[in-house]
Amino acid sequence: MWTIPNIITVIRVLLIPVFVVVYFLDWKWAHQAGAFIFWFAAITDWVDGYLARKLNQTTAFGAFLDPVADKLIVAAALILITHTYASIWITIPAVLLMFREIYISALREWMSQQGKQDLVKVNFTGKAKTMAQMLALIGLLSELEVFMGIPIYWVSLGYGLLYFAAILSFWSMYEYTLAAWKDLKKA
Repeated sequence: MWTIPNIITVIRVLLIPVFVVVYFLDWKWAHQAGAFIFWFAAITDWVDGYLARKLNQTTAFGAFLDPVADKLIVAAALILITHTYASIWITIPAVLLMFREIYISALREWMSQQGKQDLVKVNFTGKAKTMAQMLALIGLLSELEVFMGIPIYWVSLGYGLLYFAAILSFWSMYEYTLAAWKDLKKA
């Protein structure tokens, strides 16, 4: 159970309260520090998956905890940006992204009980959604438009990527539902 990838995943879960507390600290750079912690956690997601495959250390515990850790930190980040921006233009895609995560988790659980989890395994659209979502959240959490005097438009890019992630989210939800449709109709 305590493989290197699983330890990294547990660290990612433990980073969630650190991320939230740092984001709310009364520092000039608190949001940027929170965005960095979120970025670090996102990188550890890739690292633990890579190491699990490379070291042949995949476990049932890791298969369970990894997606849970991802959903928890993304949900925390979505809540933080809705709080920070207090705008319907951020809240709507954030709620849609959370809706999708809950729906897909439930669909995968149900399909797993049917012994057909392979029909709803992660696909390219889901991976693209995750990449867009992570970059959007880093940009929106950081609130950076200028870095060291150089315009970087991170927030503007974050808005665009958040909407792109929401669109991909619904497209992937459609794909997963279509893949499971025969079984859903039987139920």
